[in-house]
Amino acid sequence: MTIADDVLAGDRRALARALTLVERAAPQARAMLAALYSATGRAHLVGITGAPGAGKSTLINALAAQLRTAGDTVAVLAIDPSSAFSRGAVLGDRIRMQDLVHDSGAFVRSMASRGAVGGVARASAAAIDVLDAAGFDRVLVETVGVGQSELDIAALVHTVVLVEAPGLGDEVQAIKAGVLEIADIVVLNKGDLPHADAAQRTLALALSLAQPAAGAEAWEPPLLRTDALGKHGMEGVLAALNAHRSYARDGRRWAERQALRAQAALASELSAQLYTSFMEQLPPAQLAELVAAIAARTRDPYSAAAQLLATRS
Repeated sequence: MTIADDVLAGDRRALARALTLVERAAPQARAMLAALYSATGRAHLVGITGAPGAGKSTLINALAAQLRTAGDTVAVLAIDPSSAFSRGAVLGDRIRMQDLVHDSGAFVRSMASRGAVGGVARASAAAIDVLDAAGFDRVLVETVGVGQSELDIAALVHTVVLVEAPGLGDEVQAIKAGVLEIADIVVLNKGDLPHADAAQRTLALALSLAQPAAGAEAWEPPLLRTDALGKHGMEGVLAALNAHRSYARDGRRWAERQALRAQAALASELSAQLYTSFMEQLPPAQLAELVAAIAARTRDPYSAAAQLLATRS
C-alpha cells in the first residue's frame, strides 16, 4: 500500500507523514497528492483569520469542541510563523488546542508559513487537500493573522471567519484593508472585555458600509459576539457556519467557489513547476553573477528576469 492508500484508510500516522511530505515539498509529494485528489471536495473548509491577539486559537478550540459534540470530525491546520532560527513552526497554536490532541475525532497540525505572502504557507492548499481526502467533516485553517495580507485565504476555503477583539484598534484596519469584503462571518471575541460594546458598534458600522455581494440572495455576514475562553456564544458561531455551508453549497455558488479553488491550485502548481524547471536549467555561474549584480544594484531583478525568460523562450 502507498502512503495515499494509508491516508484514505484513516491511518493517522500516515496522515502526519503525508503532511510532512507536503510541507517539505518532498519529491514524492506530488504523486501522493495526485492519488488523493479524487477523494477531495467533501469537507467543509473554514478559514479563521484576524489580528494577532484576537484569540483565534482559543476560538478554534471552543468551536471544534462544539463540532465534536455535534458529531463532526474536525481537522485543524494552524499556519504558524516560522521560527527565525530553525525555520520550523513555532507550534504555539497547538499548545493552545490541548483539548483536541487526545480526541480521536480531531486532528491538529501546525505548519510554518516560512514568510509566505498573506500568512498562508505555500503548501497550505495541498495540506488542506490531504486533510479533506482523509475524510474529516470540517477542516479549520487558522492563518498567521497579519491583517492586510490575509485576503488570499478566500481562495482556499468555503467559509471565511474574521475574528476581532476589543482594544486591538484593528476594526478600522479591517475596513481599510478590505478584509471585511472576504469575511462570511465576523466574530467579536473577548466580548467580556471593556470597550467591547464600542468595538461591536464600529464593526457593525463597517459591515453596513461594506459593498454587498450582487443579487437579491446575497449572503449578509453576521456579527457575533463571543467569549471563547469562557466558551460563551459558540453556539451562534456554529449555527452561522452551518447556515453559510448550506448557502455556499447552492449549485451555482458551489460551482463558482470550486472553480476559484481549482484555478488557484492550478496557478500555484504551474508556477512552482515552471520555476523549478527553469532554475534546474539555469547555469549556477550565471545565476550567481545575476544575484551579485542585483545585490550591488548594478542590475534590477525585473529586467534580469525578463532577459532570462527572453533567452529561453
